[in-house]
Amino acid sequence: MGATKLLKFVERDQAYPAKRTAEERAQDFLEISRPYILAKAEEQAGRCSQCGVPFCQIHCPLQNNIPDWLKLTAEGRLEEAYEVSSATNAMPEICGRICPQDRLCEGNCVIEEGFGSVTIGSVEKFITDTAWENGWVKPLKPLADRSGQSVGIIGAGPAGLTAAEALRVKGYDVHVYDRHDRAGGLLTYGIPGFKLEKPVVMRRVERLRDAGVHFHQGFAVGVDANLADLRAKHDAILIATGVYKARAVDVPGADGPTTMEALDYLIAANRTGFGDAVPDAPRFDAQGKHVVVIGGGDTAMDCVRTAVRQGAASVKCLYRRDRENMPGSVREVANAEEEGVEFVWLAAPAEITPTGVVAQAMRLGQPGPDGRRAPEPDGGNRFTAKADLVIKALGFDAEDLPTLFGAPDLPVTRWGTLRVDHRTQMTGLDGVFAAGDIVRGASLVVWAVRDGRDVAAQMHQYLRSQAKMGAGAAARAA
Repeated sequence: MGATKLLKFVERDQAYPAKRTAEERAQDFLEISRPYILAKAEEQAGRCSQCGVPFCQIHCPLQNNIPDWLKLTAEGRLEEAYEVSSATNAMPEICGRICPQDRLCEGNCVIEEGFGSVTIGSVEKFITDTAWENGWVKPLKPLADRSGQSVGIIGAGPAGLTAAEALRVKGYDVHVYDRHDRAGGLLTYGIPGFKLEKPVVMRRVERLRDAGVHFHQGFAVGVDANLADLRAKHDAILIATGVYKARAVDVPGADGPTTMEALDYLIAANRTGFGDAVPDAPRFDAQGKHVVVIGGGDTAMDCVRTAVRQGAASVKCLYRRDRENMPGSVREVANAEEEGVEFVWLAAPAEITPTGVVAQAMRLGQPGPDGRRAPEPDGGNRFTAKADLVIKALGFDAEDLPTLFGAPDLPVTRWGTLRVDHRTQMTGLDGVFAAGDIVRGASLVVWAVRDGRDVAAQMHQYLRSQAKMGAGAAARAA
């Protein structure tokens, strides 16, 4: 019976959930797409070809069993589909919303050429949202009592939260330390609500809190306690801070009164959405201003689309390469253009003045070591883009954690990321592990979830070995 509901990609067109109009969605910070109804989710899942080599699964960092939960969805077996989806992913509804599926699972779907890929991300989101609505997302319950051993996790972003869930299920006493007043890291304060509404994140956090995970908010390691203090308190430590140091725009005027860092801008916007009082709020409000965002990644897309919703007079995105070489999601660029953002391709800032950005026209030269054609100045061709607010979104590097944490013996790479044994994910300090962007550099949320899942397994093995050693020592002493 199930087979009759699949392999329908020839007779059924690809159909993503309908987007609200650009005019409507520019008025709020709600997600831009309307949810699937059950019949549409089943219909689109039924387009899956159930291919012999599931490239969607291979190209998913989590190796999610996508064909199986698509099959179950097509057959109307949504609770089972949720169980399969959540077996490998601690945050399926979040990944369904913010993963760049066009570069991962959907971009590698075997029917993509000619028929359009299966709408994997939208179905994934539908499955888990339905699970929450129907009470299928059960409270977390520890499978054993290992409360005699405790774990300290520094960072409440996707890697830290994923590891916290896995370790709490194993029965450990789990403490999460984070500098912000809410957990979630960039999920909460970096990604705008129109991509990820905040109650979606908060319900995941509450589920962990209800399971007995202890959250220490507004806790700055290096100020409230150094790394050595936490190591003395816990049997194992996980550093999952992410990377927050903004890359500099090295031009005259880059630190002028009209400029700000992308993350400062996004945090202020998200805090406003929570109803928080934001210090110097008018500075972070684009209403009535001419805005120029420098950069071409997903953070730049978040900034330009936030500025539109704040009522900016105009919004331009300045990027030194062309559209084809832009690192941001193709879908995000399309959404931004629909909402009125102007992209200025092959343009790099040469100077930032109180009234605008002097831009140098660029051209693409020879491919660099990464295979991408390197941008180079196109003669003396310059122009000025009017700007009352300039947002710098060139990406992020690692903070100086050895100094910040008061741990000079914490080993780092030449990029400032933490050096780990990639077999165990342990740093050079015994019992101190690291995962997520602080190890791999700025990357995708789905990779942070993968790293959090993997490091939890390694920490469990370490803690078991420590417990056995302790038991052996106690026996010998007796």
